[in-house]
Amino acid sequence: MTNLWTRRGVLGALTIGATAPALSSCQTNRALGRQQLIAVSDGQLAQMAASSWTQYRQQHKVSGNSSYNSRVRTVGQRIVAVSGLPQSGWEYTVFEDSAINAFVLPGGKVGFNTGILKLMSNDSQLATVMGHEVSHVLGRHAAERYSQGLVSNLALQGAQAGGASAGVAQILGLGLQVGVLLPFSRQHETEADILGIRLMHRAGYNVNEAVTFWEKMAAESRKRGRPPEFLSTHPSDETRIANIRRVIQQLSSIMGPEGARRFAEAREAARGIAEAPARRDAIGGLIGGCLGCLPQSG
Repeated sequence: MTNLWTRRGVLGALTIGATAPALSSCQTNRALGRQQLIAVSDGQLAQMAASSWTQYRQQHKVSGNSSYNSRVRTVGQRIVAVSGLPQSGWEYTVFEDSAINAFVLPGGKVGFNTGILKLMSNDSQLATVMGHEVSHVLGRHAAERYSQGLVSNLALQGAQAGGASAGVAQILGLGLQVGVLLPFSRQHETEADILGIRLMHRAGYNVNEAVTFWEKMAAESRKRGRPPEFLSTHPSDETRIANIRRVIQQLSSIMGPEGARRFAEAREAARGIAEAPARRDAIGGLIGGCLGCLPQSG
Protein backbone atom coordinates (compact mmCIF):
# COMPACT_ATOMS: atom_id res chain seq x y z
CA MET A 1 0.00 0.00 0.00
CA THR A 2 1.11 3.61 0.42
CA ASN A 3 3.62 2.62 3.07
CA LEU A 4 4.83 -0.96 2.93
CA TRP A 5 7.63 -0.45 5.46
CA THR A 6 6.51 -3.39 7.55
CA ARG A 7 6.64 -6.11 4.90
CA ARG A 8 9.72 -4.67 3.19
CA GLY A 9 11.45 -4.17 6.52
CA VAL A 10 10.98 -7.80 7.47
CA LEU A 11 12.30 -9.02 4.12
CA GLY A 12 15.22 -6.62 4.34
CA ALA A 13 16.16 -7.89 7.77
CA LEU A 14 15.95 -11.47 6.60
CA THR A 15 18.13 -10.72 3.59
CA ILE A 16 20.77 -8.85 5.58
CA GLY A 17 20.90 -11.78 7.99
CA ALA A 18 21.69 -14.27 5.24
CA THR A 19 25.32 -15.37 5.48
CA ALA A 20 25.39 -18.25 3.01
CA PRO A 21 23.94 -18.80 -0.44
CA ALA A 22 20.71 -20.73 -0.55
CA LEU A 23 19.84 -23.45 -2.98
CA SER A 24 17.63 -21.68 -5.51
CA SER A 25 15.40 -22.87 -8.30
CA CYS A 26 13.35 -21.39 -11.09
CA GLN A 27 9.70 -22.21 -10.48
CA THR A 28 6.56 -21.48 -12.47
CA ASN A 29 3.82 -19.53 -10.71
CA ARG A 30 0.55 -20.35 -12.44
CA ALA A 31 -1.29 -17.41 -10.92
CA LEU A 32 1.26 -15.01 -12.41
CA GLY A 33 1.91 -16.93 -15.61
CA ARG A 34 5.67 -16.55 -15.27
CA GLN A 35 8.70 -18.14 -13.68
CA GLN A 36 10.26 -17.00 -10.41
CA LEU A 37 13.66 -17.43 -8.82
CA ILE A 38 12.87 -18.91 -5.40
CA ALA A 39 15.61 -19.56 -2.85
CA VAL A 40 13.44 -20.24 0.22
CA SER A 41 10.26 -22.16 0.95
CA ASP A 42 7.06 -20.40 2.00
CA GLY A 43 7.18 -22.31 5.28
CA GLN A 44 10.72 -21.16 6.05
CA LEU A 45 9.84 -17.56 5.27
CA ALA A 46 6.68 -17.72 7.38
CA GLN A 47 8.64 -19.08 10.31
CA MET A 48 11.20 -16.30 10.03
CA ALA A 49 8.48 -13.64 9.79
CA ALA A 50 6.46 -14.95 12.74
CA SER A 51 8.68 -13.31 15.33
CA SER A 52 8.50 -10.00 13.48
CA TRP A 53 4.71 -10.18 13.50
CA THR A 54 4.65 -10.89 17.23
CA GLN A 55 7.02 -8.02 17.88
CA TYR A 56 5.00 -5.65 15.72
CA ARG A 57 1.80 -6.51 17.59
CA GLN A 58 3.56 -5.86 20.88
CA GLN A 59 4.88 -2.49 19.76
CA HIS A 60 1.71 -1.20 18.08
CA LYS A 61 -1.71 -0.72 19.60
CA VAL A 62 -4.28 -3.25 18.40
CA SER A 63 -7.62 -1.61 17.71
CA GLY A 64 -10.60 -2.60 19.81
CA ASN A 65 -13.04 -1.32 17.17
CA SER A 66 -15.32 -4.34 16.77
CA SER A 67 -16.77 -3.12 13.47
CA TYR A 68 -13.37 -2.65 11.86
CA ASN A 69 -12.11 -6.01 13.11
CA SER A 70 -15.22 -7.85 11.94
CA ARG A 71 -15.18 -6.24 8.50
CA VAL A 72 -11.50 -6.93 7.90
CA ARG A 73 -11.82 -10.54 9.04
CA THR A 74 -14.97 -11.22 6.98
CA VAL A 75 -13.64 -9.63 3.80
CA GLY A 76 -10.32 -11.40 4.26
CA GLN A 77 -11.99 -14.79 4.63
CA ARG A 78 -14.07 -14.23 1.50
CA ILE A 79 -11.06 -13.20 -0.57
CA VAL A 80 -8.89 -16.09 0.64
CA ALA A 81 -11.75 -18.55 0.02
CA VAL A 82 -11.66 -17.85 -3.74
CA SER A 83 -7.87 -17.54 -4.03
CA GLY A 84 -6.97 -21.22 -4.04
CA LEU A 85 -4.68 -20.66 -1.06
CA PRO A 86 -4.99 -22.70 2.17
CA GLN A 87 -7.72 -21.14 4.29
CA SER A 88 -6.20 -21.97 7.66
CA GLY A 89 -3.53 -20.00 9.45
CA TRP A 90 -4.63 -16.53 8.34
CA GLU A 91 -4.65 -13.81 10.96
CA TYR A 92 -6.28 -10.40 10.54
CA THR A 93 -5.41 -7.53 12.87
CA VAL A 94 -6.48 -3.89 12.89
CA PHE A 95 -3.97 -1.44 14.36
CA GLU A 96 -4.84 1.88 15.94
CA ASP A 97 -2.65 3.95 13.64
CA SER A 98 -3.47 7.02 11.53
CA ALA A 99 -0.91 6.05 8.89
CA ILE A 100 -2.63 5.03 5.66
CA ASN A 101 -1.27 1.52 5.41
CA ALA A 102 -2.08 -2.17 5.12
CA PHE A 103 0.33 -5.07 4.76
CA VAL A 104 0.70 -8.83 4.66
CA LEU A 105 3.60 -10.85 6.02
CA PRO A 106 4.62 -14.38 5.04
CA GLY A 107 2.36 -16.91 6.69
CA GLY A 108 -0.84 -14.94 6.08
CA LYS A 109 -0.49 -12.26 8.77
CA VAL A 110 -2.58 -9.32 7.56
CA GLY A 111 -2.50 -5.89 9.16
CA PHE A 112 -4.80 -2.93 8.45
CA ASN A 113 -4.36 0.48 10.05
CA THR A 114 -7.40 2.45 11.13
CA GLY A 115 -6.03 5.27 8.96
CA ILE A 116 -6.67 3.37 5.75
CA LEU A 117 -9.99 1.96 6.92
CA LYS A 118 -11.29 5.50 7.44
CA LEU A 119 -10.77 6.12 3.72
CA MET A 120 -12.92 3.14 2.75
CA SER A 121 -16.57 3.94 2.12
CA ASN A 122 -17.70 0.31 1.77
CA ASP A 123 -16.54 -3.31 1.87
CA SER A 124 -15.76 -3.37 -1.85
CA GLN A 125 -13.10 -0.73 -1.25
CA LEU A 126 -11.82 -2.78 1.68
CA ALA A 127 -11.77 -5.82 -0.65
CA THR A 128 -9.66 -3.82 -3.10
CA VAL A 129 -6.85 -3.62 -0.55
CA MET A 130 -7.45 -7.09 0.88
CA GLY A 131 -7.32 -8.60 -2.60
CA HIS A 132 -4.06 -6.77 -3.24
CA GLU A 133 -2.48 -8.07 -0.04
CA VAL A 134 -3.67 -11.66 -0.48
CA SER A 135 -2.33 -11.52 -4.04
CA HIS A 136 1.17 -10.87 -2.71
CA VAL A 137 0.90 -14.26 -1.00
CA LEU A 138 -0.62 -15.90 -4.08
CA GLY A 139 2.19 -14.44 -6.17
CA ARG A 140 4.87 -15.62 -3.72
CA HIS A 141 6.27 -12.12 -3.85
CA ALA A 142 7.88 -12.31 -0.42
CA ALA A 143 9.85 -15.42 -1.35
CA GLU A 144 10.88 -13.91 -4.65
CA ARG A 145 11.88 -10.61 -3.06
CA TYR A 146 13.90 -12.45 -0.42
CA SER A 147 15.63 -14.47 -3.12
CA GLN A 148 16.47 -11.34 -5.09
CA GLY A 149 18.00 -9.86 -1.97
CA LEU A 150 20.19 -12.91 -1.50
CA VAL A 151 21.43 -12.74 -5.08
CA SER A 152 22.10 -9.00 -4.80
CA ASN A 153 24.05 -9.46 -1.57
CA LEU A 154 26.12 -12.20 -3.14
CA ALA A 155 26.91 -9.93 -6.10
CA LEU A 156 28.06 -7.15 -3.79
CA GLN A 157 30.12 -9.56 -1.69
CA GLY A 158 31.70 -10.91 -4.86
CA ALA A 159 32.64 -7.42 -6.02
CA GLN A 160 34.19 -6.56 -2.68
CA ALA A 161 36.04 -9.89 -2.45
CA GLY A 162 37.36 -9.28 -5.94
CA GLY A 163 39.06 -6.09 -4.84
CA ALA A 164 36.52 -3.54 -6.04
CA SER A 165 36.85 -0.16 -4.36
CA ALA A 166 34.23 1.09 -1.93
CA GLY A 167 33.07 3.59 -4.55
CA VAL A 168 32.60 0.91 -7.18
CA ALA A 169 30.73 -1.33 -4.71
CA GLN A 170 28.46 1.59 -3.79
CA ILE A 171 27.69 2.27 -7.45
CA LEU A 172 27.00 -1.43 -7.98
CA GLY A 173 24.63 -1.37 -5.01
CA LEU A 174 22.71 1.58 -6.46
CA GLY A 175 22.60 -0.13 -9.85
CA LEU A 176 21.18 -3.28 -8.31
CA GLN A 177 18.56 -1.28 -6.42
CA VAL A 178 17.39 0.84 -9.34
CA GLY A 179 17.97 -1.68 -12.12
CA VAL A 180 16.80 -4.88 -10.45
CA LEU A 181 15.18 -4.62 -7.03
CA LEU A 182 12.96 -1.57 -7.45
CA PRO A 183 11.59 -2.59 -10.87
CA PHE A 184 10.70 -6.00 -9.45
CA SER A 185 8.94 -4.25 -6.59
CA ARG A 186 6.88 -2.27 -9.08
CA GLN A 187 6.18 -5.50 -10.93
CA HIS A 188 5.03 -7.13 -7.70
CA GLU A 189 2.71 -4.24 -6.91
CA THR A 190 1.24 -4.27 -10.41
CA GLU A 191 0.73 -8.03 -10.28
CA ALA A 192 -0.93 -7.71 -6.87
CA ASP A 193 -3.25 -5.03 -8.25
CA ILE A 194 -4.28 -7.20 -11.21
CA LEU A 195 -4.69 -10.43 -9.23
CA GLY A 196 -6.44 -8.52 -6.46
CA ILE A 197 -9.11 -7.18 -8.82
CA ARG A 198 -9.77 -10.70 -10.05
CA LEU A 199 -10.03 -12.04 -6.51
CA MET A 200 -12.49 -9.37 -5.38
CA HIS A 201 -14.47 -10.03 -8.56
CA ARG A 202 -14.61 -13.74 -7.82
CA ALA A 203 -15.64 -13.04 -4.24
CA GLY A 204 -18.58 -10.95 -5.42
CA TYR A 205 -17.39 -7.43 -4.66
CA ASN A 206 -17.93 -4.42 -6.92
CA VAL A 207 -14.66 -4.02 -8.84
CA ASN A 208 -15.54 -0.49 -9.92
CA GLU A 209 -15.02 0.57 -6.31
CA ALA A 210 -11.33 -0.23 -6.79
CA VAL A 211 -11.02 2.74 -9.12
CA THR A 212 -12.85 4.97 -6.64
CA PHE A 213 -10.56 3.87 -3.82
CA TRP A 214 -7.33 4.40 -5.76
CA GLU A 215 -8.53 7.81 -6.86
CA LYS A 216 -8.85 8.65 -3.16
CA MET A 217 -5.33 7.34 -2.62
CA ALA A 218 -4.07 9.44 -5.52
CA ALA A 219 -5.56 12.51 -3.87
CA GLU A 220 -3.77 11.60 -0.64
CA SER A 221 -0.50 11.16 -2.57
CA ARG A 222 -0.84 14.63 -4.07
CA LYS A 223 -1.36 16.08 -0.62
CA ARG A 224 1.63 14.33 0.91
CA GLY A 225 4.00 14.25 -2.06
CA ARG A 226 5.82 11.14 -3.29
CA PRO A 227 9.00 10.15 -5.17
CA PRO A 228 8.96 9.87 -8.99
CA GLU A 229 7.95 6.50 -10.41
CA PHE A 230 11.50 5.79 -11.60
CA LEU A 231 12.70 5.60 -7.99
CA SER A 232 9.49 4.33 -6.44
CA THR A 233 8.63 0.82 -5.30
CA HIS A 234 5.07 1.42 -6.50
CA PRO A 235 3.63 2.32 -9.89
CA SER A 236 2.49 5.92 -10.21
CA ASP A 237 -1.13 6.52 -9.26
CA GLU A 238 -1.99 7.18 -12.90
CA THR A 239 -0.37 3.93 -14.05
CA ARG A 240 -2.06 1.94 -11.29
CA ILE A 241 -5.54 3.29 -12.03
CA ALA A 242 -5.08 2.75 -15.78
CA ASN A 243 -4.03 -0.87 -15.17
CA ILE A 244 -7.04 -1.46 -12.93
CA ARG A 245 -9.43 0.04 -15.48
CA ARG A 246 -7.98 -2.26 -18.13
CA VAL A 247 -8.47 -5.37 -15.98
CA ILE A 248 -12.05 -4.36 -15.16
CA GLN A 249 -12.73 -3.90 -18.87
CA GLN A 250 -11.30 -7.34 -19.60
CA LEU A 251 -13.52 -8.89 -16.95
CA SER A 252 -16.59 -7.14 -18.36
CA SER A 253 -15.86 -8.15 -21.96
CA ILE A 254 -15.33 -11.85 -21.28
CA MET A 255 -18.28 -12.45 -19.01
CA GLY A 256 -21.17 -12.23 -21.46
CA PRO A 257 -24.79 -12.95 -20.39
CA GLU A 258 -24.13 -16.55 -19.30
CA GLY A 259 -20.94 -15.64 -17.49
CA ALA A 260 -22.73 -12.80 -15.73
CA ARG A 261 -25.49 -15.16 -14.58
CA ARG A 262 -23.03 -17.72 -13.25
CA PHE A 263 -20.99 -15.02 -11.57
CA ALA A 264 -24.11 -13.66 -9.85
CA GLU A 265 -24.83 -17.17 -8.54
CA ALA A 266 -21.25 -17.58 -7.35
CA ARG A 267 -21.36 -14.18 -5.70
CA GLU A 268 -24.43 -15.12 -3.70
CA ALA A 269 -22.82 -18.40 -2.69
CA ALA A 270 -19.55 -16.69 -1.75
CA ARG A 271 -21.36 -14.33 0.58
CA GLY A 272 -22.00 -17.20 2.95
CA ILE A 273 -18.48 -18.63 2.96
CA ALA A 274 -17.10 -16.65 5.87
CA GLU A 275 -20.16 -17.22 8.02
CA ALA A 276 -20.72 -20.89 7.17
CA PRO A 277 -17.42 -22.74 6.58
CA ALA A 278 -19.22 -26.07 6.29
CA ARG A 279 -20.81 -24.93 3.01
CA ARG A 280 -17.47 -24.42 1.25
CA ASP A 281 -17.32 -27.89 -0.29
CA ALA A 282 -20.88 -27.65 -1.56
CA ILE A 283 -20.34 -24.39 -3.42
CA GLY A 284 -16.74 -25.02 -4.49
CA GLY A 285 -17.79 -26.45 -7.83
CA LEU A 286 -20.00 -23.48 -8.58
CA ILE A 287 -17.25 -20.97 -7.81
CA GLY A 288 -14.69 -23.08 -9.67
CA GLY A 289 -16.89 -23.03 -12.76
CA CYS A 290 -17.06 -19.26 -12.58
CA LEU A 291 -13.30 -18.98 -12.26
CA GLY A 292 -12.97 -20.69 -15.61
CA CYS A 293 -14.51 -17.58 -17.16
CA LEU A 294 -11.70 -15.33 -15.96
CA PRO A 295 -8.35 -14.56 -17.62
CA GLN A 296 -5.36 -16.21 -16.02
CA SER A 297 -2.54 -13.79 -16.84
CA GLY A 298 -2.08 -10.05 -16.74
